[in-house]
Amino acid sequence: MSPASDPHPSPEIPELAPREILRRLHEGEPMTLLDVREPMERSFCAIPVPPTAGDLHIPMRQVPSHLEALAAAADRGPLVVYCHHGVRSMAVAEWLVARGVRGVQNLRGGIDAWSLEADPQVPRYG
Repeated sequence: MSPASDPHPSPEIPELAPREILRRLHEGEPMTLLDVREPMERSFCAIPVPPTAGDLHIPMRQVPSHLEALAAAADRGPLVVYCHHGVRSMAVAEWLVARGVRGVQNLRGGIDAWSLEADPQVPRYG
């Protein structure tokens, strides 16, 4: 079956540039950043989140057991998912939207792009 004939096509997830998210964080927009990387990745670096935003770390494999909490976070404002390069986060974003969670967005290029485009103080890793 081709995607065009699929009665339930994969949802379109907005991808936001790092600078756009940085601007919105600086403006105090209530949003939650969801880091779906593994704990070792998170211990190396993370996006600094101001007090006006939420900061969640739930590794990708644990997301299904936190669906209710993630839906509640998305009800308070956009839920921006990120990982290293944006691939795992997009898979999580699609999974969440397919289960009815609204306001889910993906950080285009992940934390690597964040380090290059928005905040060079956040270290890059291989």
